[in-house]
Order: sequence, then C-alpha cells, then structure tokens
Amino acid sequence: MLLTTSRTSISYLARRTDGAISAALLQRVTCSSKYAQVRGHADQSKSTERRVVCTGLGLVTPLGCEIEEVWRRLTEGECGVSAIESKEFSDLPSRIAAFVPTGTEPGQFDETKVASKGERRNILKAALFALDCADRALNDSSWKPVTEEDYERTGIAVGTGMTGLDEIASTGHAFYTQGYKKISPYFIPKILTNMPTGHISIRYGFKGPNHSVSTACTTGAHSIGDAFNMIRRGYADVMLCGGTEASISPLACAGFARARALSTSFNDDPQRASRPFDKDRDGFVIGEGAAVLILEEMDHAIKRNAKLYAEVLGYGMSGDAYHITAPSESGRGAYLSMKTALKDAGLRPDEVQYINAHATSTPLGDAVENKAIKDVFLSHSKKLQVSSTKGAVGHLLGAAGAVEAAFTVLSVFKEIAPPTLNLYNVSCDKEFSLNYVPIKAQEYCATKGKRKIALTNSFGFGGTNASLCFGSIV
Repeated sequence: MLLTTSRTSISYLARRTDGAISAALLQRVTCSSKYAQVRGHADQSKSTERRVVCTGLGLVTPLGCEIEEVWRRLTEGECGVSAIESKEFSDLPSRIAAFVPTGTEPGQFDETKVASKGERRNILKAALFALDCADRALNDSSWKPVTEEDYERTGIAVGTGMTGLDEIASTGHAFYTQGYKKISPYFIPKILTNMPTGHISIRYGFKGPNHSVSTACTTGAHSIGDAFNMIRRGYADVMLCGGTEASISPLACAGFARARALSTSFNDDPQRASRPFDKDRDGFVIGEGAAVLILEEMDHAIKRNAKLYAEVLGYGMSGDAYHITAPSESGRGAYLSMKTALKDAGLRPDEVQYINAHATSTPLGDAVENKAIKDVFLSHSKKLQVSSTKGAVGHLLGAAGAVEAAFTVLSVFKEIAPPTLNLYNVSCDKEFSLNYVPIKAQEYCATKGKRKIALTNSFGFGGTNASLCFGSIV
C-alpha cells in the first residue's frame, strides 16, 4: 500500500506527542492520504511518496562498535587516531591513521564472530565490517522477517569507495612471477565493490532491491539516499544501507600522499592531526570502518512498534563539473547539493539547526564547504551549529557518509551537536565565522518544541556531492 501516512501513523504520532500534532502536519497527513485515495490503485507507481524513518543503526568505527559507547566517546571529545606502527609505512610522509579497534572485548571488532576461518579467506575486510554492521543494525531495529513477502520487501544498498588494493597488488605479483595457477578462483568476486551488499543478502536471505554504490567519499551518503528513494517510491519496505571501507594500506596511503591529500605535520602527535576548520589543518587522516542504517517505511515501522530514531526528509545530489580531486572554489557543487536536499524535504533553510559537515581537514575543502553553507543559509548561517566529526574518527572514505549519517541521526535523536576536535584556532580567514562546535559538544540551540532538523554533507573525488536531511519524529 502506497499511502503516505495512514490512520496508524496519525494515532502513533498523537501518542508520541501527547496529541500535540501541529495543524500544518495534520493537514499534510490528511491531504496526502486523500490524494492517494483519489488516485487509487490504478496508478500506484506514481502515487504519493511514502514517509521513511530510521529504525536501526550498526557501527564499526575507530571509536568502537557499540552505539552508546561510540556516541559517548564522540560527544566527550575522544579521538580514534593513532600512529601506524608497521614498518611498511615508515618511509611515507604520513604515518598516522584511524583504525577500528580489534579484539574480543566489548566494543571491539572481532572478525571470528562475523565469519568462519574459511569464509574469511575469501572476503575482504571491508565486507566483514559491513556484515558486522548489518547484524548490529538488525538487532538494534529488531527487524526479523517472517514471511516470504518480508524477505522480498527487504533490500540492501551498501557501497565501498575503494576495493582491496593490496589484494590486487599481491595477486598481480603472484600472476606475473608464478603464473596462472596461483590465481584464486575467488579473486574477482573478492574485489568487486558490490560484494558487501551481496554477502549481506546471501547471509540473511533478503531478496528486495540489491544495490551498490561506489562514488568515492560520497558512497555512504549516496547509498542511504538511494535506499530512501527506493522505500518512498514503493520498491521496498525496509532497506539496509550504508558504506564500508578498509583501505589503510601502504599503497593507498602512498597514493593519497602523492596527491598531497594527507596530513603530514602531526606524525608525532596523531590525535591532533585531524583538525577541520582549524588554521593549522594540513590534510585528512585516513580511517576505516562502516555503518549500516535500517530505513523503513513509517507505517511498517509503527505497526511493529519499532524504535524511531529520526525521519529521512530529503536527499540532494550534484556535480562540481570542475576537477578530478579539487572542489570548485565557488562552492557551487556543495551549494546545489544542500539546496536540492532542502527542496526535496520541503524545508526552508532557517528550519535547519545542525550540519554535520564533510570538512576533512584540508585547506581548500573546508573553505569551500564553509562558503557553500553561508551561501545556502545566508543570515541564518550564524544560528547554525556546524561540526565535523572527522576530528574524532578521521576520514573513512567510502564509509564516511554512512558513519556521519549515523552520527547525524543520533544527533537529532539526542538533540546534541557533537564537537569538532582540535579546533583551537579557527582559520584566520575572516570567512570562517560560524559556530563550528569547537572541542565540546553542544545541546541543540532550537527553541523548545521546535522540530530538530539536521543536514549531513559528503563530497568526493570526481566532483560528486550528496546531502541528506534528517528530522526528529513528530
């Protein structure tokens, strides 16, 4: 059924707000339902879009893997960046990274619980991260399909920005030095970027949309936005979506270093290296991890009494059409992405309270995003809270947009803006005049009773951009 919001939703929302549904919202609900009823079932493919909510989160990050512990560490200003001890990195100009903590303790990533020894030989680390996140998200959401229709209406959209460079390099070396028979029959499926989605689908039997995105550092946000569209347009009722990345290798770091993208000034003080918006920023810190969000059609979630973290309100995309690695100094691409997300959500700029910025700690990237934010929000930009959580977890590449979307959902749910770490000296450029939530978390500045609304941005090589808009449940 493709009605936007049913009587079930209205009843639930009334309970959630003690009956205090705004007149505007009630009018929107009533009109949407009437509109869908008038059009009937003859044209369901074009019927009114359905509402989508987030009902579960799964995280594997440099701050750990348990939701509440990760959130606590994030908002208390802890940092997951450390020195790289391996000798393979010793000759590189950047020798710091944000690793996922591994082991058997609570909050650590334990690959032995994710897959058997035999399976792990043929699954890249990024796919193992995704499988772990999927399991955590499903448990958090309590989504347990029962009927065949449940399985057919549950889909997956999980992407990765880079494939296993070390796997490719070592296999290539084996082929050229030892010959054809040294190539594993699993080599090709192992390195395909859609395998995180494939492994999740196979493990859980989900037969709905099976989708994978690989758009550099915008991957996670695009995956979530595409999943959002699939649900609201009726292709699925539930989607597992997000991004995963495990690319901390000598070859990858050498490549980024040659592109002058990595921080090199803080090798002796790793936790100070990722410093978005700070005048001493000199590049990003490479990180690893994953996040999977459970998105669900609102009526579907309400009927099973699911926990509702936030509503997905809008999704925007754009292209810079400028350069393969550098953003346009005009900020036009980022501007269009945010404007499109707001338009898709039906929101005015002055209704947004918080932005989780893409800001990676690069001199040009942070400045361009800052300009775009000011161009979109104009005078309201002075009332915004803008932070970059990359100060705490580094830049997770293809997983960045997904992890930051999860942080944004939690920010809306808990009404707290996480801090920008290491922001002791805001850039000397006079254009850096916003509230970047330096060092310490802040409660949302929104007035009491006002809906909490946040944006999160992701931008990638090739000039690809995405913005997602989330709102508190009303």
